Amino acid sequence: MTDHYFSGEPGVADKRATITAWIWDTEFTFTTASGVFAKEHLDKATDVLLRASPPPPAGSTLLDLGCGWGAIACAVAVASPDTVVHAIDTNTRALDLTRINAERLELSERVLAFLPDDVPADATYDQIWSNPPIRIGKAALHDLLLRWLPRLTPDGTARLVVGKNLGADSLQDWLTDQGWPTARETSEKGFRVLVVRRPA
Repeated sequence: MTDHYFSGEPGVADKRATITAWIWDTEFTFTTASGVFAKEHLDKATDVLLRASPPPPAGSTLLDLGCGWGAIACAVAVASPDTVVHAIDTNTRALDLTRINAERLELSERVLAFLPDDVPADATYDQIWSNPPIRIGKAALHDLLLRWLPRLTPDGTARLVVGKNLGADSLQDWLTDQGWPTARETSEKGFRVLVVRRPA
């Protein structure tokens, strides 16, 4: 079976690396590894999402959906005091890296990494941020979004970054058709940032 960044247990050797990234005028040092998405640098899509998005208000609850090695989760927790982030991924190596990166930044009490099935059943979120795993396939992506969007609080929003050539516009239309009002907030470098709101 081909090994993907969304594989639960990556088959490739765990080769660690250290990278730096500038997010919201702060320089971060992150540990990454083989078998995890964007191991060599902060990927363009996530960079677009972060630059297009202000940090959430202090004290928010946020879901980093498909957290990878934890760039979004850690950056949000640093920039937004008292905000608690649930970082979820199906890749156990990615979760280990998220925990390592959160610990380095002394964020272990506010950045909590989970497998999807281990998230507390009653957890709700003011915001969901995601560079979603488009390559899992359309049906699986739709199931993923419909599983987590209902966790938004009544005034909550989700911020998704999707490549234009990977179906951003059709995903926007599909979400709207499903009863989740979705607007394109910005478009940059071939990526769309979509903002999804709860139905009225």
